[in-house]
Amino acid sequence: MSIADKLDRVLTRAEELKHQLATADGGQFGTLSKELSELEPLVERVSALRAAERARDEAEAMLGDPELKELAEAEYLAQRDRVPVLEREVRLMLLPRDSADERSAILEIRPAAGGDEAALFAAELFRAYQRYAEARRWKFEVLDYDESDLGGVKGAVAEIQGRGVFARLKFESGVHRVQRVPATETQGRIHTSTVTVAVLPQAEEVDVQINEGDLRIDTYRASGAGGQHVNKTDSAVRITHLPTGVVVAMQEEKSQHKNRAKAMKVLRARLFEAERSRAHGARAADRKSQVGTGDRSERIRTYNFPQGRVTDHRIGLTLHKIERVMLGDFDELIDALTAEDEAARLAAEGE
Repeated sequence: MSIADKLDRVLTRAEELKHQLATADGGQFGTLSKELSELEPLVERVSALRAAERARDEAEAMLGDPELKELAEAEYLAQRDRVPVLEREVRLMLLPRDSADERSAILEIRPAAGGDEAALFAAELFRAYQRYAEARRWKFEVLDYDESDLGGVKGAVAEIQGRGVFARLKFESGVHRVQRVPATETQGRIHTSTVTVAVLPQAEEVDVQINEGDLRIDTYRASGAGGQHVNKTDSAVRITHLPTGVVVAMQEEKSQHKNRAKAMKVLRARLFEAERSRAHGARAADRKSQVGTGDRSERIRTYNFPQGRVTDHRIGLTLHKIERVMLGDFDELIDALTAEDEAARLAAEGE
């Protein structure tokens, strides 16, 4: 089916929905209204595209009139440049969407190679994402923060609530590498450390059915860095999902009940993402985007402090603004990754 045919079908369906809404009962109204509201942005872009095409063609037809030539030429050039922009926007809107894009997300950061230095950078990166979330007016709630001895973290988990959070952050999943001279380094040598980042779409109970009989729940006393935050009760919770072996531990709250609720939220997100990965596995194997799979074993970015640069290896982008990035200014990186993904998907559609 050609693009023109697809656009005709979109416009026809929008008109059908408008007519159906005029006579719909209470049960149908909500469903029809939702479908129409989802189509309306595309309908608006299609209408703009067709108006620009008509204006371009009309201006081109008037180029032979000596009296109108100057005015027609200006209009023709303007619309000629506008049409490809609108065409690309429409093609992007026609691409299959990730059903999880509009969801909130669970962010997990853990040190990998590098000991104390990795733990310190994990804490800094966690704060950078917190600043980014706050700048976009998303709600950032720390679910778990297991502090290490020197002020780093053994692991940090947050829930980030807002519209489109997952779409914005999903390309952050992977291995982040830091190169710098640690504060504890007396010889001035540059060390290389790594941390893993996982961004998971938030899952609701309806998305993932978890059988209580499939869970092993252990409780233990929470502990913190240097003996801080030690509870005298068994408030920390470790949940093991026996069929998959997925383990989630929480100790941030003093209440065992609250820790269990938070652990279930993270467990649900992990199982949901695992199921999504299985469902999309075949498609991903057919088209390997430069943006990458988002797998946590994949090294995606290097933060080089001595040179003041951040490099995203998937798209070969280097920014000499490491201070801004560590203050939560991720937009330039995320915009470039999103654009690369869109370009790859458009190319795949054209094959």
